[in-house]
Amino acid sequence: MAPPVWRPRAPVERLRRARPEATAGPKTNLLAGVDQAVAQGAKFVSNSWGAFEGPGETNFDFHFRNHPGVVFAFASGDAGGIPLYPSSSPYVTSVGGTTPTPAHNRRGWAETAWAGSGCGCSAFEPKPAFQHDAFCPGSRTTADVSAVADSNPGLAVYDTTPVGSTTGWTVEGGTSLSSPLIAGMYALAGNPAPGTFPNSYPYAHPQDFNDITIGCAGAFCAAPGYDAPTDIGTPEGIRGLRAPGHGWHSIAESRN
Repeated sequence: MAPPVWRPRAPVERLRRARPEATAGPKTNLLAGVDQAVAQGAKFVSNSWGAFEGPGETNFDFHFRNHPGVVFAFASGDAGGIPLYPSSSPYVTSVGGTTPTPAHNRRGWAETAWAGSGCGCSAFEPKPAFQHDAFCPGSRTTADVSAVADSNPGLAVYDTTPVGSTTGWTVEGGTSLSSPLIAGMYALAGNPAPGTFPNSYPYAHPQDFNDITIGCAGAFCAAPGYDAPTDIGTPEGIRGLRAPGHGWHSIAESRN
C-alpha cells in the first residue's frame, strides 16, 4: 500500500501575479509544477505538500539542485516528529511550526514548538555542509526555520478557490501556513544571490532569529540553539534570510 501523500489546495505558487499550480496527484505532477514556476521566472516557490520518505527520493532532488538562486520553501509536514520529502531534501528550506501565545515581553508574544511539526533525521538524504547539529550525524536534519503553524490562534486567510461551496475568510494552521509565510519573508529580503542555495542563509545569521527553547514534536524537543522541531528559530525581521555578505537592501527596508 502506497504511503499517504499530504496535499495542499494550491501546491505550488509563484509569489507574483502569476500562480502556476499542479494537479494534487503523484509526486511527479507536483514537481512539474515546481519546474514550471521556475521556468516562468519565480525566485520564491512555496510548497505545502509532502510524502513519507522512500529510498528513491534522492532521484528527485535535481528539481531543486539544478536551480541555485531560487528559494524552495517546503512545509515540514504535520506528522509530529516525522520528516517528509521534499522537505528533507538538502536543497530546499524546510519550514517547521510554532505555537505563539500573547506575552508581556518586547515582542508581545512567546513561542513554543508546535507539537504537530514534522521534523527529524532523514533516512536517505545526506547532511548539507551548512548543518552542524549532533541530532542526526551524517544525515539531513529537518527543519531549517519556523513560523506560526498552530491553528490556535492560526492566521486569517481569504480563500477565493471554492472548497466544496465555501469561499471567504478562514483560520488556517499547520506547516502549510508557515511555509508561505517564510517564502514571503524571503521575498521581502530580496532576490537570492546567484549560484547559492538559500536554505543555508539562516545558518549564517542565527542572531537574527528568535530561539525557541520550549515544546516538543514527537521525540524531538526544543532547546537553546538549533533543534529539530524549531530549527534556527523564527525570523526576527528579514535580515536572517539574506545571503551572507550580500550588500543590497530590500524595498521594505528602504521605506523604513
